[in-house]
Amino acid sequence: MRQFFKKFRFLGIVLLGISAVIVYLFYNALQPQKTLPVYQPADFNPELVDDSVQFVRKYHTIADFSLVNQNGDTITQENYRDKIYVADFFFTTCPTICPIMTENMVTIQNEILEDDEVLLLSHSVTPVIDSVPQLKKYALEKGVIDKKWNLVTGDKKQIYNLARKSYLAVKSDGDGGPYDMIHTENFILVDKEKRIRGTYDGTNPEEIEKLLNDLNILKASYAE
Repeated sequence: MRQFFKKFRFLGIVLLGISAVIVYLFYNALQPQKTLPVYQPADFNPELVDDSVQFVRKYHTIADFSLVNQNGDTITQENYRDKIYVADFFFTTCPTICPIMTENMVTIQNEILEDDEVLLLSHSVTPVIDSVPQLKKYALEKGVIDKKWNLVTGDKKQIYNLARKSYLAVKSDGDGGPYDMIHTENFILVDKEKRIRGTYDGTNPEEIEKLLNDLNILKASYAE
């Protein structure tokens, strides 16, 4: 009997290994696929949401826009058609949170550099100051890669409406007038259908890691 077991020991080990692999594959196949929620205005803290959209519970998407980037090119939703993207709001002369946000956006840029499915979009909240030449200077200083990342300027009211009514990124009230000013650390993850799939503190490295992880989950949902 001992000789019998000794003779077939290797075969038993192989079969045990194959069984373990099969069990592992079945286990993974039965696990629910991770997905991200689709956020609506009603899901947010009311302080972050303009009164006009505060009670919207479905079908919220980012509004169409027409702005100008660091190269003087007009940027619209068409440039982001069938793309996932990360959006934020900044200004080039900001001495506090914006440099940290830009540095973290560069980190994201480096992670998606060869990924044609993902882009970045940063809106200036001081468009009068942030002219095209100013944005280009800033882009060169910070290592912005044009094919991946648009820094945009344009009509202030349009940008502020986007921040408050589309991206739901701002805590303060205002009308986009000369004395209106928004300052937010939020990064917003937007899917290919222009829906919000996550918001993150753009100054927090742990939140950036979460964003990158969520980005992979979102990409996987399109690969199914």
